[in-house]
Amino acid sequence: MKPFILAETNWKTLKEKKLDLAVLPWGATEAHNFHLPFSTDNIMVERIASESAKRATDNGSNVIVLPTIPFGVNTGQLDIKLNINLNPSTQFAILNDITEVLEKHGIYKFLILNGHGGNDFKQIIRELGPRYPKMFICACNWYQSFSNSDFFENGGGHADEMETSVMQFLVPELVLPLNEAGDGIGRKFKIKALNENWAWAERKWSQVTDDTGIGNPKKATPEKGEKCFKEVICRIGDFMTSLSGADINEMYE
Repeated sequence: MKPFILAETNWKTLKEKKLDLAVLPWGATEAHNFHLPFSTDNIMVERIASESAKRATDNGSNVIVLPTIPFGVNTGQLDIKLNINLNPSTQFAILNDITEVLEKHGIYKFLILNGHGGNDFKQIIRELGPRYPKMFICACNWYQSFSNSDFFENGGGHADEMETSVMQFLVPELVLPLNEAGDGIGRKFKIKALNENWAWAERKWSQVTDDTGIGNPKKATPEKGEKCFKEVICRIGDFMTSLSGADINEMYE
């Protein structure tokens, strides 16, 4: 039993326990090239939440990790079989209900740990803030907590060398041999601005990629994945430690 994991602990343990920070891992259920499971985002974000919370707990923090939300925003992938979509409005409803519970129970710091690129919680947090003024709500994309080039030769963003390496390290039994993976070639917009940071449109996934991946996974190794995973745990774990110990009425310097 891990007392910092809500799904594994019990009422006897929690009844009198002081909790400063609740962490909600949020993933997605979607195809990841030919070689990775549909649960890739969920497996990674759940393990990162657990190991980071352990690091924070070992540092003296009072953290509780909530059960992972397994479905994310996949509005651009609705034609790919069994890619499960939650609309942003559904995410808002879920977060509103969870935030209400946390505030009622005196847990005023809430971290949404995101593991899926299609999820974007900024506007939801903006709307929740005035509803729950006692709360400090923030979000973190774990895959942006490090520099990809420090560990991997190729980028991409979906079922690429990074995700494949981490999954090879965490759950090698769920990863097919790399000779069965597609090359992860992603097509770009014909309009130049939409490939840059100042203009945006949602991509139609089945028109962008033939194998559902973006980024070549062929140079992935579990050794690369282990090094990256450990770096992420250090960064996210220390972030949780800082959040847990912070005074939300004194957040600026």
